[in-house]
Parts: sequence; C-alpha cells; structure tokens
Amino acid sequence: MEYVKLGNTGLEVSRITLGCMSFGEPAAGGHQWAIGEEASRPLLRQALEAGINFLDTANVYSGGTSEEIVGRALRDFTSRDQVVLATKVNGRMRPGPNGAGLSRAALMLEIDNSLRRLGTDYVDLYQIHRWDPTVPIEETMEALHDIVKAGKARYIGASSMWAWQFSKAQYIAERNGWTKFVSMQDHYNLLYREEEREMLPLAADQGAGVIPWSPLARGKLTRDWEETTKRTETDRLLNENNMYHDGDKQIVERVAAVATELGVPRAQVALAWLHHKPVITAPIFGATKPGHIEDAVASLDVKLSDEQIASLEEPYLPREVAGF
Repeated sequence: MEYVKLGNTGLEVSRITLGCMSFGEPAAGGHQWAIGEEASRPLLRQALEAGINFLDTANVYSGGTSEEIVGRALRDFTSRDQVVLATKVNGRMRPGPNGAGLSRAALMLEIDNSLRRLGTDYVDLYQIHRWDPTVPIEETMEALHDIVKAGKARYIGASSMWAWQFSKAQYIAERNGWTKFVSMQDHYNLLYREEEREMLPLAADQGAGVIPWSPLARGKLTRDWEETTKRTETDRLLNENNMYHDGDKQIVERVAAVATELGVPRAQVALAWLHHKPVITAPIFGATKPGHIEDAVASLDVKLSDEQIASLEEPYLPREVAGF
C-alpha cells in the first residue's frame, strides 16, 4: 500500500479510501443494496489487512447502522490509532426540528451520536455532508472549530458544493481563527468531470486534499453499458439526478478497450485514471465483494500511457452539475 498526506496536513492516509456506504442494514432505510454486518465484516478485515487505513462513512448511511458496523469491526480487527476514520453530518437522522442540517445544535448532538455508534472518542475527519443553505456558514464553522478543540475530531472536511461556497467557508474560518477544512469530498470520475472547472483548481491552490466519491460512476465504468444491477435499479441519487446518460457509452467502451489492452479489469483502469491526477489524494471506492477491494488495491500498480489517458478523456461532453 502507498500512503500520502491528506492535503497540507501531516496526516498520512492510504491512496485509496474504503467507502462504507455499502455496509449497513437494508431495513434501516436509505440503501436497499447495502449488505448487513455478517457480510460486511470480512470485507472490512480484508481492506485493513491490505493496508487501507482510510475509512469513510456517514451518520445517515443506513440509519446509522453503517457507523455501528464499522465501529465494531475496527475494535475487533485493529487498534484505533492505526485507522484514519472519517464520517459525515448533515442528513436527516430523526423527524422534527434539529434532526438534520449544520446548525450548532445539530452538529453538537450528531458528533456525540456518531462517536457513540462508532465506539470511539474521536474521529480523524469530520465532514459536512453537503452545504446547508438554511444556516449561516459562520455558525457552522465555529461549531466545527469547537468540536475540534474539544478533541472530538482531529480535522474537518467538506463535500460536494460550489467552489465559491468552499472558498467562503475557508475565508470565514481563517478570518476568525477557526479550524479550516483540510479536504474536499466531491463527485469526480471519467463520466463526470465538471469539477475540473473550478473545484479541483481551487483545492490544488489551497492545498486541500481531494477524496472523490463514486470513482467508478456507481459501477457504470466496470461493466457493459446495458448491464444493470440491484444498485443501478434502486439507487436514488443515480436515478433521480440523471447523473449519467447514453452519451457516456463511448467512454465506457474506451475503458473496456484499455482494460483489454492492459489485461486488467475495467475497475482498475477507471481508478488508475484518477491516480494519475496529481490533485487527487485518495478516491473513495465501495465494496460488496472481495474482488472490489482486490481491484482497488491493484489499481495503484496500473500505469496508463499518455495516449491511453487521452483516449479515455476524449469522448467526454460537458453536462449539468449533479451530485449536490
């Protein structure tokens, strides 16, 4: 395994991040395709044994059961100081006032709830799970700063938003002497490259680590275009936002061609493309099978030529922003 610094921090993370959205109880809500604890634990153990030390989850994943499953597995399979544990906050966790969002009231409550579910007294990276337009960013940034100063989080990060919002949050924090975001978790893959316009250059300029979600485009980059899975049929974000469209078929075919040329699975090619981008720290991949972890680890050894990269990128067409 290879390790890199997370942005301008001294924190060392594996060059691939295990996303834990697939670990959770389907009956808890959110993701019908999630796998329960019995199936999740071997995968978590496999990832840790492969040297992956960076795990990303969220309070809202499967009603909090993702955090619970991850927390129990970490206690059984490793020591807390060997893992960089990240979680996120914003999504609705219960009905009524203060049950969601980024107010001071919600943040102070939800960090404690996440720590309880994870079975730890701190997280390494606490991220806002999208922007909350109903709360002044000053309130959010000061509350996050207080969470860091209380020792409940070591660093803070952000996720998909407009570049001006990320810049504003950083400015507010710096002006007040508060903790700044050290990372951006955004939507970026071969089928969705709109982040190249503003967010990625901003992150590079400001020294923020970039840990993109959905690097395999919900699996679209790993199989023939017409092939479907339970996830593609039930994934709300994929189906409601029209994230990918038939015009992307040519890119998927290019991935298949390069994979055949190199003699590796398509997933390794799609991830390798991200590894070739200097601004990318550690793509977040999900796993429901051992082979998913094997491909993610092996992708670090896949070297793409300039010609292959150009071939993969050439068919891309601009599109509407998606994933916020």
